[in-house]
Amino acid sequence: MNDSLRERLNRIESVITSRRFLNSKGLGNEIAFYIFDYPPEEELEIRDFIDNLVANLEKRQTSLRIAYHNLFELIVNYLKQRRLLEPALKMQKENGNTAILKALKGPLHESKIASEFVEAIKPEGHDLVILTGIGSSWPLIRTHTLLNALQPLMKNKPLLVFYPGKFDGKSFRLFNKVGSGSYYRAFQLVP
Repeated sequence: MNDSLRERLNRIESVITSRRFLNSKGLGNEIAFYIFDYPPEEELEIRDFIDNLVANLEKRQTSLRIAYHNLFELIVNYLKQRRLLEPALKMQKENGNTAILKALKGPLHESKIASEFVEAIKPEGHDLVILTGIGSSWPLIRTHTLLNALQPLMKNKPLLVFYPGKFDGKSFRLFNKVGSGSYYRAFQLVP
């Protein structure tokens, strides 16, 4: 891990525990969605960092209510609940990725996943929501479409998305390769 990334990671805790952040102050009526982008090759180190961050915050900031969820795990559980996971895996094996992506387009529509996410985390009961698993969920769901669907559901609760790629303040570039081609209003947590 390079020094620049380590320095950015070290700044996260003080930013997300500040009153200004938790109360979404200074955003000018913008949504309270924040992106922490990182080099995709650092995924395993970032996972460890997030686990440690959440554990430390729960110990030191006992009044801070954090919801932490992995998008890929949410999708897998959602497909299991709807009894679609096994048929989807069979279809992928028999017909390939293109067929399964087409077949899951409806069940994994961003509005359905956004509703499932909100139901799972219950943002009204938390001060901060952390979302991971973005890279593992691609191409089943795209970040910018999910965030658009989450916007009216989050009730202005701060959402922190850990993103394996680049976010330039306007658009996403997953794995530093796959561009979204769409503008999205979110803030870089730590530039």
